[in-house]
Amino acid sequence: MTDFNEMTNALVSCDEAKLIDLVNAALAQDTPAGDILNNGLIAGMDVVGEKMENGDMFIPEVLMAAKTMGSCVEILKPMLGDDESGTGASVLIGTVKGDLHDIGKNLVAMMMESSGMEVHNVGVDIAPEDFITQIKEKNARIVCLSALLTTTMPMMKQTVDAIVEAGLRDRVKIMVGGTPVTQAFADEIGADGFAADAGSASKLAKALVN
Repeated sequence: MTDFNEMTNALVSCDEAKLIDLVNAALAQDTPAGDILNNGLIAGMDVVGEKMENGDMFIPEVLMAAKTMGSCVEILKPMLGDDESGTGASVLIGTVKGDLHDIGKNLVAMMMESSGMEVHNVGVDIAPEDFITQIKEKNARIVCLSALLTTTMPMMKQTVDAIVEAGLRDRVKIMVGGTPVTQAFADEIGADGFAADAGSASKLAKALVN
C-alpha cells in the first residue's frame, strides 16, 4: 500500500533522495504512475503553495521543492500516458513589453507546472501582438501577464485590449500579477484574476479553468 502522505512530506521538506526512493518503491508495488503524480507529487506542491502563501516557506525552499519534484517527474514520465503528463490546461505566461523582470514570473510558471498544467513561459518584454500569436499557437486557456514596474502596468491594459480586439477574450482567462499590481487594477483593466504570489496564482489558475 503506497503512503502518499509520506511522499508529500518528503517533497515539502525537499528531501530529494527520500522522495526518489518512495517513488521507485511505489512503482515496484505497481502503483500507477498517474496516482503517484497526482496524489503524491502534485498534492505535495499544493502544500508548498499554501505554505508559501502563509509565509511558512520562502522562495529558495519553494525552488528546491520544485526541483525535487522535477527529478521525480522525470522518473515517472516514461510511464505516464500523454493524457496524464499534460493533464492541465494550457497556460501562457510572460512579462509585458518594456519590463525585463522575470524571477517572480518564473516561480509562478514553475508552481503551475508542478500542479500539472502545461505552461508556456514566453519570457520578458512581450508585446501585445506577440501574446496574441502565442495564444493562438499554444491554444492557451489562461494568459498570465506580469509587470514589476508601475510604468509598465498600462501595457497590461493594452495587452488585455488587444486580446479583446483579436476576438480571443471568450477563449482565455486573464490573470495579472507583480509587485505594484492590485486586485483593483485587475478589475479596472478587465482581467479575470489577480494573484499576489506564486502559490495563490497556481490555485487561482486551477479555479479559473475548473
